[in-house]
Amino acid sequence: MTSKNIALTTLHVRRADESVEVAQVSTVAAATFSSHKPWRRFRSYRGATHYSGNYWCATMAEPVEYESRLELANLIELDFDPQVQWVRAQPFLMSGVDGKRIRRHIPDYLVKFASGEYCVIDVKPAALLDHPKVRESLTWSRTVIDAVGWEYRILSEPTPARHANIRFLSGYRRPFQFRAAELAAIASVVEQPMTIRATVAEAAEIVQGAEYARSTLFHLLWTGRLNTDLELPLHDSSILTSAT
Repeated sequence: MTSKNIALTTLHVRRADESVEVAQVSTVAAATFSSHKPWRRFRSYRGATHYSGNYWCATMAEPVEYESRLELANLIELDFDPQVQWVRAQPFLMSGVDGKRIRRHIPDYLVKFASGEYCVIDVKPAALLDHPKVRESLTWSRTVIDAVGWEYRILSEPTPARHANIRFLSGYRRPFQFRAAELAAIASVVEQPMTIRATVAEAAEIVQGAEYARSTLFHLLWTGRLNTDLELPLHDSSILTSAT
């Protein structure tokens, strides 16, 4: 793909009022996506080959769309990542010339990191990455995104054991279900490495109940105020450490 073709590639952004803003790659800015709407509608219907829906994203404090279980898995991972400041689904349609053909592609996510950098993400099963058509499309996408000056990532299946833990902890991601004072008190219990069992036993006296203490502890793990080895299955004997 020539530099001229790259420069002529356009990004189409759908607004909340259904209007479409078109910008060339050379002029696009992150502010373009401040009020975007996902390019496609996420539909669920009988016989559908994809599992789509909305995931309440703690990072965004609002639902974010996904079109497959693999997208959902990676969306949960992004939500857990403390470096992710916001994430937007299907941020734009890319359209441009690649050799003798016209390409059109809709990335799955646009992410802004705490560093201020932006990253465009495509989610593809690992088994498809060597397929010629998929590889050509993703290579073109990477070239275009590189021209914008953003990072480009292709995400596939997450590490099973770690993802199982993160998916479990995501059930405790909603901050409005917990009290700030109790979170701080339970976090302070872990002054030195402790097991989950021992921490819950001490925390139960603070919040007057082991079940709520355990839930609060899992929220602290989700937010990163407490840490443990997520490569191993979570268990009462898992060792907790403080992030401070």
